[in-house]
Amino acid sequence: MAKKKKAPGGNTICLNKRAKHEYTIDTRVEAGLSLQGWEVKSLREGRGQLVDSYVIFKNGEAWLVGAHITPLISASTHYVTDPRRDRKLLLNRRELDKLITAVEAKGYTCVALALYWKKGMVKCEIALVKGKKLHDKRADEKEKDWNRQKQRELSVAVR
Repeated sequence: MAKKKKAPGGNTICLNKRAKHEYTIDTRVEAGLSLQGWEVKSLREGRGQLVDSYVIFKNGEAWLVGAHITPLISASTHYVTDPRRDRKLLLNRRELDKLITAVEAKGYTCVALALYWKKGMVKCEIALVKGKKLHDKRADEKEKDWNRQKQRELSVAVR
């Protein structure tokens, strides 16, 4: 029985690191993504970006806006591609209702955090977030620096 090899770099296609810096993350939800063939091929090559992407709700459906998938030159010569088109997110009605009420009533924003592979399908991790104030960002930066310094001191003490 031969084991299936995993791709180098894991299952993650792309991350939105900026969202973790700009927002306080509250609830995370996994959603499927409705894609075209050329988009899947491009994502297999790792050509996706989630910077400045967010989720909007239209007619009771969730749409990913602002995600950029760069088309492959060889795969999409015969087809007119739009790298920044809105892509439909596939969610259960219960999850969708929960997200819509939180965005409308509680003042949350819905942001895409990551794209990754799961059982051969592209999944999008979205989250309900609230914006951080400047002093919150500074406190997080101080905490990161302190943790980094602690690790350095511990590694020196062990040697």
